[in-house]
Amino acid sequence: MRRWRLAVCVLAAFIVLPVLLVLILRFAPPPTTAFMLASDHKPVDYRWVPMDRIAPVMALAAVASEDQKFPIHHGFDFEAMREAAEHNENSRHVHGASTISQQTAKNLFLWSGRSYVRKGIEAGFTVLMESLWPKRRILEMYLNVAQFGPGVYGVEAAAKRYFGTSAARLDAHEAALLAASLPNPDRYRVDRPSGFMRERADDIEAQIAQLGSGYLDHLR
Repeated sequence: MRRWRLAVCVLAAFIVLPVLLVLILRFAPPPTTAFMLASDHKPVDYRWVPMDRIAPVMALAAVASEDQKFPIHHGFDFEAMREAAEHNENSRHVHGASTISQQTAKNLFLWSGRSYVRKGIEAGFTVLMESLWPKRRILEMYLNVAQFGPGVYGVEAAAKRYFGTSAARLDAHEAALLAASLPNPDRYRVDRPSGFMRERADDIEAQIAQLGSGYLDHLR
């Protein structure tokens, strides 16, 4: 009987604690994240700013680069997953299909690497965030905890580090260059952009123009 009660308590903790954590983070900025704690670069440069102090073009650049269906999906882009799986079967270059919601869950709570266990936990946190947070909060969190370079987390720290400005004053080119680093910020360096990085930033700028400045206006 005691073992049964212990098992029930452990199971309840695994269910209740993540829900409480996600609820708290709906309103409070995280003091750190799993990725920051695991960073080889100490101390990390992390500065939280609310969404109204982030240039709208930066939010649009992130969506244009990473997840253009962000305003309409519920945490997962199943079409992108299918296309990535088909590509990865026949290529040595692996394509991911993680949404901004999934990336936020990973950055906040999990570790790097690929495993079914990690992806399963990531999916669980993604469902919780999509259920308990408005889309605007998910995007605000993503922009504040995403890595933009070695030891650099969030758009405010990145704007200060690379452009000597604030996240609120980023222009379209600067925002596109930051967004271009997101797939692999240790490799795609904003401070030393390669030709590929510059081309990617130009493409993101074009996508920003195509989506239009009002694309995210209806996020709640």
